[in-house]
Amino acid sequence: MTPIQSPLLNTTQAANYLAVSKAFLERDRWAGAKVPFVKVGSRTVRYRLTDLENYIANQVRASTSDMGTNCA
Repeated sequence: MTPIQSPLLNTTQAANYLAVSKAFLERDRWAGAKVPFVKVGSRTVRYRLTDLENYIANQVRASTSDMGTNCA
């Protein structure tokens, strides 16, 4: 097994990194998690820095009407 290479951020740190509110990430988890997260134990939520970077990279659009490839 490979060791985890990406630091784990708590919700506040991840929100700061993405420049969104903690509530945004909490709602996202509740609604279906477009931003990937890791469950550590039964209640602890963490975000891998590499997942956040990939999420940002996948949000690039050419215009405001561009829905991206992940939308129906």
